[in-house]
Amino acid sequence: MTLNDQYNKWKETTLKKSLDKSPERKERFETSAGVEVPQVALPEGGFDTPREGRAGLLNHQEQEYVEKLGFPGEYPYTRGVQPTMYRSRFWTMRQYAGFSTAEESNKRYRYLLGQGQTGLSVAFDLPTQIGYDADDPIAAGEVGKVGVSISSIHDMMQLYDQIPLDKVSTSMTINAPAGVLLAMYIAVAKRQGADMRQLRGTIQNDILKEYVARGTYIFPPAPSMRLITDIFSFCAQEVPYWNTISISGYHIREAGSTAVQEVGFTLANGIAYVEAALKAGLDVDAFAGQLSFFFNAHNNLLE
Repeated sequence: MTLNDQYNKWKETTLKKSLDKSPERKERFETSAGVEVPQVALPEGGFDTPREGRAGLLNHQEQEYVEKLGFPGEYPYTRGVQPTMYRSRFWTMRQYAGFSTAEESNKRYRYLLGQGQTGLSVAFDLPTQIGYDADDPIAAGEVGKVGVSISSIHDMMQLYDQIPLDKVSTSMTINAPAGVLLAMYIAVAKRQGADMRQLRGTIQNDILKEYVARGTYIFPPAPSMRLITDIFSFCAQEVPYWNTISISGYHIREAGSTAVQEVGFTLANGIAYVEAALKAGLDVDAFAGQLSFFFNAHNNLLE
C-alpha cells in the first residue's frame, strides 16, 4: 500500500468517523497572516500528487513515515490523539478553584461558569486530601485553606448546587480518597437526575507520585494500588467517559526533578498502573482509553 493509499484510508475511516461526530468549527483555518492551515500537513506537496509526477519518497521512506509519524488520531499518535485536534472542538477551559466552605466554592464555580468557563477544576483542602473530617482535631488550622473542605455528601451537594453535572465536566484533584469523592460526586449527579454513564470528568487518583513528591497518601502502596484498579474496573463498566487517573509529572518536577526525570518517573508510574490493572484481570482496552497525563511545562518546553 502506497503512502497515498494510506492517506486516503485515513481520510475515509479515522477522519470521517471523527468529522461525523464533531464537524470542524469553520471551513477555513488560517494564521494571523492569512496563511491557510491545512487539515494535515503533507510531505512533497501532498499525497494526492501522483507518484509519477513528483519526486516521491521511496517505499522504505514512506513506510518509515507512517510508522514514526503517521496520521492524526492514529498510532503512534505523534500528530495528536484526535484526527482534527482542536479544529472540531476546543479543549476544556477550567480554572483550578476551591476554598473555604462548599457554599463559598459553589458561588465561585457558578461565577466562573457564567463567565464562559467550560468545566470545573476542584481544589480540596489538606484534611480532605488525607481523609480527615473538618472537625477532627488534627485538621485544626487547615480547614478550607488550600481548597474546599468536604466531609460529607451534604457538603458535596452544596458544592455542586445549581450546577448540572450531566452538562459540565469536572476535574477533581484528589488522590488517596479519590474513590470516596468520586462516589459522592456520582451520588449528587444521580440526585440531580443525571445518567451516571454520561458523566464526564477526571480524578487525579495518582498515588505513586504522592509517595514520591507530595505526601498526601493514607494507605501503603499495595492496598492503594488495589483501590486504583478497582476504580478502573468500576468506571469502565459504570462511568465510561470518566478519566480514572491523571498520571502526574508536574508534582515530581516541582519537587526538584529535571525534565527528563519528570517524564521518566511519570511514564514508569503509568506502566505500573497498567501492569497492576492487568494483574487484577482487567482488559487493557477496557480502561486504557481513560488514562490521562499531567506534565509540567517550563520555558524550555522542548527539553
